[in-house]
Amino acid sequence: MPHKAADRIRNVALVGHRGCGKTSLHEAMLFEAGAVKRLGSVDDGTTVSDHEPDEQERAMSINAALACFEHGGREINLIDTPGEPSFVADAVAALRVADAAVVVVNGVRGVEVHTERLWQRADAAGLARLIFVNMLDCERADFFRSLDSLKSAFGPHVVATEIPIGAEHDVRGVIDLIDQKAFVYEATGPGAAEEVEIPVGQQAQAEEYREKLMDEVAENSDQLMERYLEGEQIDHDEIVRVLKQGVTAGRIFPVTCGVATRNLATGRLLEALVEDLPSPAMRGAVEAVGAGGEALEVEPDEGGPLVAYVFKTLADPYTGRVNLFRVYRGAVSSDSQAVNVTRAEKERIGQLSQPLGGKLVPAVELGAGDIGAVAKLKETRAGDVLCAAQEEIAFAPLELPKPVMAFAYEPKSKGDEEKAAAAVRRLTEEDPTLDVHRDAQTGEQIIAGLTQVHVEVIVARMKRRFGVEIELHPPRVAYRESIRRSASARARYKKQSGGRGQFADCQIEIEPAEDGVGLDFVNRIKGASIPGGFIPAVEKGVEEAMAHGTVGGYPVKGIRVRLVDGKHHDVDSSEMAFKIAGAMAFKEAMEGADPVLLEPIVRLLVNCPGDVVGDVIGDLNARRGHPLGMEPKGTMTEVTAEVPMAEVLDYTPHLRSISGGRADFEIEFDHYQEVPAHLAEKVLTAG
Repeated sequence: MPHKAADRIRNVALVGHRGCGKTSLHEAMLFEAGAVKRLGSVDDGTTVSDHEPDEQERAMSINAALACFEHGGREINLIDTPGEPSFVADAVAALRVADAAVVVVNGVRGVEVHTERLWQRADAAGLARLIFVNMLDCERADFFRSLDSLKSAFGPHVVATEIPIGAEHDVRGVIDLIDQKAFVYEATGPGAAEEVEIPVGQQAQAEEYREKLMDEVAENSDQLMERYLEGEQIDHDEIVRVLKQGVTAGRIFPVTCGVATRNLATGRLLEALVEDLPSPAMRGAVEAVGAGGEALEVEPDEGGPLVAYVFKTLADPYTGRVNLFRVYRGAVSSDSQAVNVTRAEKERIGQLSQPLGGKLVPAVELGAGDIGAVAKLKETRAGDVLCAAQEEIAFAPLELPKPVMAFAYEPKSKGDEEKAAAAVRRLTEEDPTLDVHRDAQTGEQIIAGLTQVHVEVIVARMKRRFGVEIELHPPRVAYRESIRRSASARARYKKQSGGRGQFADCQIEIEPAEDGVGLDFVNRIKGASIPGGFIPAVEKGVEEAMAHGTVGGYPVKGIRVRLVDGKHHDVDSSEMAFKIAGAMAFKEAMEGADPVLLEPIVRLLVNCPGDVVGDVIGDLNARRGHPLGMEPKGTMTEVTAEVPMAEVLDYTPHLRSISGGRADFEIEFDHYQEVPAHLAEKVLTAG
């Protein structure tokens, strides 16, 4: 594909809740543009964008899929994004590099929670938005009810530019409100429209909605408003020009409609992408960040030095990393050089390509505003910036939800530990919401994602791509031990085995530390009862003893230890002897200090609709939670609570069930507190 200038490019992300038909719409537009020869189906796994086996098996999008094609003399880079919240990172990354979004809505269900969240992200990014009400041939589908829900959720500047002819199974076409023309699709075959007269029964309705459209368009032009109020006829081109200005500025949000699986009115949507949505040149400069955190503006100047942003990394076991990127300034060509300024590494740019789903079409050069792919870069991955030379420039990190669904994992086959670690590392490069680490206390390898589905998909990919199978199980809770009161103990370590012996004697006092953190070791030795060179050995012995407490063998925290007295031998004393004596003294003192079991307490921030707040709080109370407050956040309510970690290991599916999938949460460690006695006994018994 020859390189296009920035004003001839359209970068568009398809976003919406799972099940709204984005992938079918993506496929239909590719078919309309001639980029594919047959219309694929999600049901049989033949769509261009859902090309991964796990997507075909689950019949849902998991990755953002880029398709680059031409239509109407424009180059369109169309990104089909996942609608399942588990894979929101790809949708957020797509919105970063798009200049506009097509928000797809299910004609039966209207605006859904994930649609609202993605709308808010697109709004924060200043993207132009166009809405497509899909699936109008389904039972109980209602365009006008969906339009009302759109206005309620997104404001009065949501306005229909077309309305359907017919309803549910009888939907057969659309009425263009700009030109007051009707098009039906049943007579001339899939995708082909026949212009007809507006049905008699819909003429008044069409006039009503055209008037609403013209009112909205006229508000964006004083000159047009004056002529419109005087009853002057406004031609198509002028309406489209003012409409495009309003859409680009985020003052108008046109609503179109159709049925993607029947290819009904999708060609009209494709035309709207070209006519109504802005090019990179029209959108203008994007904001970046300088070395000191100052805001920089990057203009889409093809003659300037290269600035490109990598928004997605694909982990391929055969070709290595494949990076998808957008050029914001300058141009990049195949077989050239660039600098990864994020990592201060030089990279050789090999063969550039422009994807069509899983197929990579070779490209010679990509210029400002364009999107493409390159494989086998050594160090580059999502979030990095490529430039012509080292310069201080970055883009703000994507605001992504933190992983909350954690599992401990281990390879099914012994000896696969390194292989599993390498596979997990590759997959974390692909998915920034995945967290993999080793729990320092339990020694378990932990894999955490946004939902159980998220983690299950990762496990399946490890097996399919890298031949590694792992088993998941709930992680052990990181309990701790501490003490309620002060105690003291004296320990003597003496060993005689012929020749030089071992001798150390030390007395310590322990008490709870106010800050509750680790060990506060205080040396109170006066005189030379213990030489200064042996004091660190006593502290080391105490530290090692604290790794395994006396209640259940858990690490001890929140203790102050004072070394107050001791004895040494000029010949037989050694660092090892004093370390052993320090450990012995600590264990004895701990027994007399009323030791207790502590559990981690986390702070939950639950974002939920107002109608389920009572159920959420009731569930948190049942989990030994302590609600701290509620705060309205737009149409949602944020509930803050402190809850024991042991009670929220299975919280994700429960919250989804309570809220119908409309709520989510963030979790972070807050503090430790004593486990109630009746529960402590159960923990210790389960051991």
